[in-house]
Amino acid sequence: MTPVHPLWILDVIDVLIVAALFYRLLTLVRGTRSAQMLVGLAFLVAVGFVARYFDLLAVRWIVDSLKTVWVIAFVILFQPELRHALAQFGRTRYFRSFLRGDGFGVLGEVVRAVENLAQRRNGALIVMERNVGLRNFVETGTRVDAKVSAELLVTLFSPGSPLHDGAVIVREDAILAASCILPLSANPLTAISLGTRHRAAIGLSEETDAAVIVVSEQTGSISVAYRGVLYQRLDEGQLRSELSRIFRLRAESEPVTAADAGAATGAEKAAG
Repeated sequence: MTPVHPLWILDVIDVLIVAALFYRLLTLVRGTRSAQMLVGLAFLVAVGFVARYFDLLAVRWIVDSLKTVWVIAFVILFQPELRHALAQFGRTRYFRSFLRGDGFGVLGEVVRAVENLAQRRNGALIVMERNVGLRNFVETGTRVDAKVSAELLVTLFSPGSPLHDGAVIVREDAILAASCILPLSANPLTAISLGTRHRAAIGLSEETDAAVIVVSEQTGSISVAYRGVLYQRLDEGQLRSELSRIFRLRAESEPVTAADAGAATGAEKAAG
């Protein structure tokens, strides 16, 4: 086989990039309705090759006529997946430093809402997505697709709201869905005294890298589940500090204050 480029390593890189792009596309559409559309497009491509091989003039003419609109149809059909892929690319660590200001604003809204809900003793379950996608859990609830605000979060978890049961899933600065169902923790070491919300928070944190905030309906206490660990009885300052640590929003040059270190240590002791 004659290489396309004088340097054969460029051919290898070219093939690896194309393979990575196709693999990423397949993982994005797996388990969604778009997977069926992708199979349909692949079938049309296969029909085109067969028509050319056997010189089927009518079929080949139809397939060739569709080529002019394939790119547009692809963008329209897979618009949600393409947007999600670009958003994930922008959330990589190489670009996340440019988004820290927005992150602080979102955390501020979430902390303000949680504090309000805790004072009212309205139970709440707020999931903050990180690197692992939560599409499967988003599809179990009701789509919201609204900008994060403390007022909206408090409204969603108000007892009279039809969406107050279940979890709210937040991605970056948007509330994706409400009334979502989360998996309960199967860890036998989980305390029996914990309620369903806390078990669901721990269960999701065991399966993904999301941070899950829980407000107890009985006591109004605030907890955060992350990586299978539940940090309990947090006040407003400790909650903000814990979320900042999880999302690494503090600049690397900024030293960790004694108050922050004490808050984190106290939360870990409470979780134990």
